[in-house]
Amino acid sequence: MDERGRDLRVIEALLFASKNPLSELQLAEYVADDVDLSNIIATLSSEYQGRGINLVEVSGGWAFRTSPDLSSVLRREAEVERKLSRAAVETLAIVAYHQPVTRIEIEQIRGVTVSKGTLDILFSSGWIVPKGRRKTPGRPATWVTTDGFLNHFGLANLDDLPNVEELRAAGLLDREALPLLTRESDEGTDDMALLPDEEAFVEPEKEPQ
Repeated sequence: MDERGRDLRVIEALLFASKNPLSELQLAEYVADDVDLSNIIATLSSEYQGRGINLVEVSGGWAFRTSPDLSSVLRREAEVERKLSRAAVETLAIVAYHQPVTRIEIEQIRGVTVSKGTLDILFSSGWIVPKGRRKTPGRPATWVTTDGFLNHFGLANLDDLPNVEELRAAGLLDREALPLLTRESDEGTDDMALLPDEEAFVEPEKEPQ
């Protein structure tokens, strides 16, 4: 077997064995410096197209995921998890589209008080984390989404979040949600949107300690 064939098998094995997506920088530690890693990933991605699992880019890295067209077949074997409350879903959406955002800013957008428990649930799920503080009185903490959020929703980066027009076309946006999903910018109205897949809003399964 030539060197390229060996490198391809090494990268394939690493991606299969890893619980989390692996970046090209992480994968590069296991092959020679002159290896064209992007070409190897492209080859693997092509080889797994149309199969039961696909190589996809998520959360700034690469990972094998079940082919989307098989999700309905496998769903009956999935363990049912507790769905997030509407307050938690709205809070998560606001953080995703307005980050970095403080608790007070979330309350201003939603128009109601955000309980500490709502932020705690999203934090314990690994979807949001505090990141820095506003340079305003009280120095409130700001919240941002995590790589775990991107990984859970199958997003390569935040640019992959759906926009308002996409949700309208899919019939997933109603008048009641609209005030939460828009904000004024210097250039006019900046469309925001809730994430579209309601079934995805479940707390991720906690690993046994």
